[in-house]
Amino acid sequence: MSSQDIPEENLPAERSAGHDDNAHGELGVADDRNPFADPGLPPHEHRIQDVDERAAKRSERSVALMFTVSMLATVGFIAAFVAIPHDKSIYVWPIGHLNALNFALGLTLGVALFCIGAGAVHWARTLMSDVEIADERHPIEASPEVREKVFADFKQGSKESGIGRRKLIRNTMFGALTLVPLSGVVLLRDLGPLPEDKLRHTLWSRGKLLINQNTHEPLRPSDIAVGSLTFAMPEGLDEHDHGFMNEIAKAALMIVRIQPEDIKDKRELEWSHEGIVAYSKICTHVGCPISLYEQQTHHVLCPCHQSTFDLSDGARVIFGPAGHALPQLRIGVNDEGYLEALGDFEEPVGPSFWERG
Repeated sequence: MSSQDIPEENLPAERSAGHDDNAHGELGVADDRNPFADPGLPPHEHRIQDVDERAAKRSERSVALMFTVSMLATVGFIAAFVAIPHDKSIYVWPIGHLNALNFALGLTLGVALFCIGAGAVHWARTLMSDVEIADERHPIEASPEVREKVFADFKQGSKESGIGRRKLIRNTMFGALTLVPLSGVVLLRDLGPLPEDKLRHTLWSRGKLLINQNTHEPLRPSDIAVGSLTFAMPEGLDEHDHGFMNEIAKAALMIVRIQPEDIKDKRELEWSHEGIVAYSKICTHVGCPISLYEQQTHHVLCPCHQSTFDLSDGARVIFGPAGHALPQLRIGVNDEGYLEALGDFEEPVGPSFWERG
């Protein structure tokens, strides 16, 4: 519908007497002497929403619907983050198998952001004023007159946008813009563990058997020869368990046998059994697994950054960037002759962290 088809009494009033549709400075006609004369602006044509309140209401409801869908998508984002297991996969045609959590988070956040943008564009194109105006260039500094003009234009723009009169759009837009940042707040949950004591405890406890990590059989003292290095894990931990990697990263154990007279640290000797000592396998620098053992010196070496620990002297650091000694596990023998733990590590295993007291 063009402005020629609309009765003149239905046409909206102009912005003000000082703003003419063709106002564009000094107009002129292009000729040989002035090929770049200002031709002015074309006549303004009114949209259907400008003259038909029913069409304007339809546009208003469309914009409000988009903002509402954005709010629902944000709520769906949070619900998916909480409810969907991180290891669940789904089949999405034609892409294939995807991680369900990543797919749900991407879809809901994308819909939330898209609907806010689409709603704002639809609002601007159908309901906000589309009268083109030209303004003469002026100095950059903000004079009092300019500031007054900016405030006046802002008030005029607010009035023309209908944000005060069209409360449905305003309220749903504010709701969408308020909820969308919650997506980012929820994502902060994945930046690290909550302040709990999970890093201070492992699966080791009194009575847990020491299981050979290679044979998956419980260990006897006779299985540990002097000068050998054996890796062990707690009884009941299976490689097929869902949380195996997280648990073994804290509970991995290395066992060596040293002649009791060669053990220099008193507590280490008390926590051993017939010279068999058990220490955490996790380096206290950045958490690499220690695997290199020197029989003559009883030193173990981390292959990542060459931190070296003396297992005959409380596993203290003798070289490298590690900040503290390896935690020792107190062990004994049960009635059946198998090596068992007499408790958990008394200090957190692995590298230092901010909760370490």
